Amino acid sequence: QVQLVESGGGLVQPGGSVRLSCTVSGILFNSYAMAWYRQAPGKQRELVALISFHGSTNYANSVKGRFTISRDNALNIMYLQITTLKPEDTAVYYCNRGDYPNSWAWGQGTQVTVSS
Repeated sequence: QVQLVESGGGLVQPGGSVRLSCTVSGILFNSYAMAWYRQAPGKQRELVALISFHGSTNYANSVKGRFTISRDNALNIMYLQITTLKPEDTAVYYCNRGDYPNSWAWGQGTQVTVSS
């Protein structure tokens, strides 16, 4: 059974940075494209960053230049480095497979709140 555990969020000031981690178990991690999603209050979950099994990346237009997705296939961990945080980045961030709308059971996510 796939287990996804997100961590690293918190309260961050505008302009600050944060690194999120996603630990994955129960699958052959390096066989899957992976992605970070986020859900802001009152909004639908959206895909913000995608990484293929070999490391090619893609980003939503709203986060290009500020978000960097990466993965360590040896450790079964995926990361999301976020810089120049904006209040509109406030959301719960989730990780899951990258071939949306296919998905495994969602983890609890990690809350990122951008506020002064």
